[in-house]
Amino acid sequence: MFRAAKQSRIFQDIVDQIQEAILDGRIKSGDMLPAERELKEMFQTSRGTLREALRVLEQKGLIEIKLGTGGGARVKSANTEQIRESLDILIRSQRVSLKHLSEFREGAEGDVVALAARRATVADIQRLKELLQDAKEHAEKGVSHRDDFLEADKKLHLAMAQISRNPIYISILKMVHNNINRYYDNFLHMEKRELMENYEDLRDMVQAIEKGDGTKAKSLAQSHIHRFNGYMEKEKQQKKDE
Repeated sequence: MFRAAKQSRIFQDIVDQIQEAILDGRIKSGDMLPAERELKEMFQTSRGTLREALRVLEQKGLIEIKLGTGGGARVKSANTEQIRESLDILIRSQRVSLKHLSEFREGAEGDVVALAARRATVADIQRLKELLQDAKEHAEKGVSHRDDFLEADKKLHLAMAQISRNPIYISILKMVHNNINRYYDNFLHMEKRELMENYEDLRDMVQAIEKGDGTKAKSLAQSHIHRFNGYMEKEKQQKKDE
């Protein structure tokens, strides 16, 4: 199953070999890796180096290690949790610039609403309209309901992602919208005018999705994200100049 590890980069080579065996299906989800003694012989390495390589694979979410009788390293089912956790940290630490966040969202969310326009069911449209009504009520009440409006806004964006039926978009956009408030709190000044403008953008997107017009839905989503990012960039610059 495995060859002796390259001595010049033995640790990384062990990680790479096991990872490739898992990703190309030679080792299936739920399978146990060979016992530690066998792996040491296959890779011709020390126990310490092998265990460190297995810990890296565990951190990547590819295996889980159980100690004791009947223990060992078992291949985990593929999921996006580890990826989402890494991206969570990146967004929450605000190491992503407003420009890069906007570029990503314009691309991803533009595609999402275009897919939603093609795939939405009657029940999906009804759900979007219910969330839209909630957003409208909060926007009309003004700045005192800013946080409630932003929560309704998040639910609408995530509902659109769900309608796309694409698990990658769903997972990554959930991560983005669960953490984006840190940027809003620092850089997005929202009085009633901005709240109503945001609501109207959402309303127009939902209408385009209901009509099955993916091209228009995508254009509206991208324009909305670009415009509100411009507001945040302006606020950021003003704070910098003070």
